[in-house]
Amino acid sequence: MAKKKKAKPDFSKPKPGVNAETSENENEGLTLENYDSMGNLLTDGEDTGYERDEAEEESFVDENDENLITLPETKSNDYVRPEDFEYEGLPTLVIAGRPNVGKSTLFNRFLHRRIAIVNDQPGVTRDPVEAVAIMKGKPVHLIDTGGYKLEREIGTMEAALDEQVVEKSLLEIEKADCILILLEAGMITGEDEEFILRMRPYWDKVVAAVNKTEGGKNEAEAWNYARFGFKNLFFISASHGDRISELADCLVSQMDFSKVKVLSNQRPIKIAILGKPNTGKSTLSNRLTHSEKSIVCDYAGTTRDVVEGEFEYRDQRFKVLDTAGIRRKAKVTEDVEYYSVNRAIKTLDQCDIVYLMIDAEEGLAEQDKKICSLAYEQGRGIIFLLNKWDKMPQDNKTFKATKEWINIMFGQMEYAPILPISALEGKGVKDLLDKTLEIYGQLTKKIGTSALNMALKDWLDRYPPPASRTAHFKIRYMTQKEANPVRFMIFATRPEVVPETYIAYLKNRIREDLGFDQIPVQLEMKASRSKWEERTKE
Repeated sequence: MAKKKKAKPDFSKPKPGVNAETSENENEGLTLENYDSMGNLLTDGEDTGYERDEAEEESFVDENDENLITLPETKSNDYVRPEDFEYEGLPTLVIAGRPNVGKSTLFNRFLHRRIAIVNDQPGVTRDPVEAVAIMKGKPVHLIDTGGYKLEREIGTMEAALDEQVVEKSLLEIEKADCILILLEAGMITGEDEEFILRMRPYWDKVVAAVNKTEGGKNEAEAWNYARFGFKNLFFISASHGDRISELADCLVSQMDFSKVKVLSNQRPIKIAILGKPNTGKSTLSNRLTHSEKSIVCDYAGTTRDVVEGEFEYRDQRFKVLDTAGIRRKAKVTEDVEYYSVNRAIKTLDQCDIVYLMIDAEEGLAEQDKKICSLAYEQGRGIIFLLNKWDKMPQDNKTFKATKEWINIMFGQMEYAPILPISALEGKGVKDLLDKTLEIYGQLTKKIGTSALNMALKDWLDRYPPPASRTAHFKIRYMTQKEANPVRFMIFATRPEVVPETYIAYLKNRIREDLGFDQIPVQLEMKASRSKWEERTKE
């Protein structure tokens, strides 16, 4: 019997992993032994058929290929990556050092994907950026910290931010199970010496690596760091991947994984907080996660990286993506802000629901419309948040007028909820989370084909398709193509002549009659049979 040929992977779609529909009972008693070295759930005798994502392979090719996380294809649109699992007892690894030594590059290297912004400008990373990394088959809570910066212009806003960055970095270091001090090959600076001195109380947890020694370059200068008496000292290249595998072996050996358990492989609801600078995005993120992960400051543009945080509400896991403020392209002059805005926009590929933050006092801006348009095109659920509502007149008339104005500005999105909140005081947050659960339920809702076509017949009877000599068509049947984002497909004899008005009618009926009244619905028309000319070619 001939061996069945393996299908080529479709790299146009994200790589799914463990099915998110696993029940709570199936998650009970999960430990690391239930997962292979790649972080994937083991099954009895089942061939998972791993395929590597080409984009990630080009970005970060490690000399130890086995550490690249690849995930099995599944038929379900819902998927969970190992970094999205809920763990208990994860050891924390903090990457620390002075600015511009390559901490963010190494952080991305360990994750095999670009999360932290990398730029030659010192002090790019401000908020600690966290993620779960799979190192040598072990899950690790990995943290990229801001640079330990001593030289500051006293009295400036940048100096105040640098002070907060150092404080947050030292706080993460104090809590860490393992500290990776990253140094740069070359002349030892005063900041290096001062930072190493500050690390003496945690010396048992320290592993040191000298970066930018690719191909043996600068190794003679790198040996100067040996005088500080590091127990473990590695010469690496974060950008080229040199000796990263040896460093990972040492780091894993320094951490205790005996208490690690996989509590759940349920997919968290991912929320992206988007909006203009200084609208309160970081304040809301900190409020939701009950933490101070994001630096909050009146200085616009404080957040640069996408800062992730997690929390639970009504037995549901949430992941919050706090993004940089998005300004008009003409006003973006710095490279760092350019990358920050790009990272913010790319969260639309990862999230389920967008919180569009609007400063209630300042009102809407042109950028809000553009952000909204991008989210709509991606089929994401959207909630308009009127932040700082505590500073507005507390009467129904004011809110009604504001809501009407938003509906005028966003004419095609009257379905999107509009909620007044105060991120600083926590007012309206419970209503926001209840609405989020409601919208997520609609995003993941699936309608059977038979029920869909019964509804379609009713819609066609209620409002028959317009007929003319030039635009005659018949609608055959309908299926739901996928959920989250919600897409439907209708098969017709001549889809190219179906009027936009009739497609809009069908969309409205889907939204109102099938329970998708608060999310965007995408509808595709497709030919139910091939044309005669195309048949003769076959």
